[in-house]
Amino acid sequence: MKNVLCTICARGGSKGVKNKNIKEINGKPLIAYTIEQAKASGLFEHIVISTDSDEIADTAKKYGAEVFFKRSAEMAGDTAGKLDVIKDAFMKSEEYYGKKFDYLIDLDVTAPLRSVEDIVDSFEQFIQNDNDNLITAMPSRRSPYFNLVEVDKNGKVELSKKLDDTVVRRQDAPKSYDMNASIYIWKRDTILNENSIFLERTGLYVMPEERSIDIDNELDFEFVEFLMRKQDAR
Repeated sequence: MKNVLCTICARGGSKGVKNKNIKEINGKPLIAYTIEQAKASGLFEHIVISTDSDEIADTAKKYGAEVFFKRSAEMAGDTAGKLDVIKDAFMKSEEYYGKKFDYLIDLDVTAPLRSVEDIVDSFEQFIQNDNDNLITAMPSRRSPYFNLVEVDKNGKVELSKKLDDTVVRRQDAPKSYDMNASIYIWKRDTILNENSIFLERTGLYVMPEERSIDIDNELDFEFVEFLMRKQDAR
């Protein structure tokens, strides 16, 4: 059996939606959905929460996650990088449990529409392809080769990416994807020694748009709740 650690990172401060990680959505705190998906996947012996909030910690424990440390103020600030926070949780978990984990899967609280199958299938793809790490994404709604533009320092408007031949139809543009901040997977050596998620052997697991919404503001929150209620009504 593969030794896989699950981390769920949820700090107390949230600018887009106040108390987002434990705000009730369709009858449960937001963080509960990710914890329940992790448990249902059957992949993990330990589901570890990294948080600076006692309230988030108490809520997470109620739904079956483990909280054995409080995230430092440095790791909870606006300038702390997500990769550093995840690495910190991984190292603390190895020390606390007295074991080395072969793999790490981090699940983002703000992506509650992912399915349990997404977690299991992305890990199976990761193992099959022998990736060093893996990210999830959905097919992009806007192509950088066709309808995403940038303004340079001289004020010139131009396409974000250019090809040798002009693309006149969106369908002819190279495939592109939007990261959906849902699932991240690493081998142990990769999470401990790399400082980027884009590596030579980074895998990509593609999810449909309806399971890829990342809650960043109140409108996202309302839309996700609408989709949850619609699914429950079926």
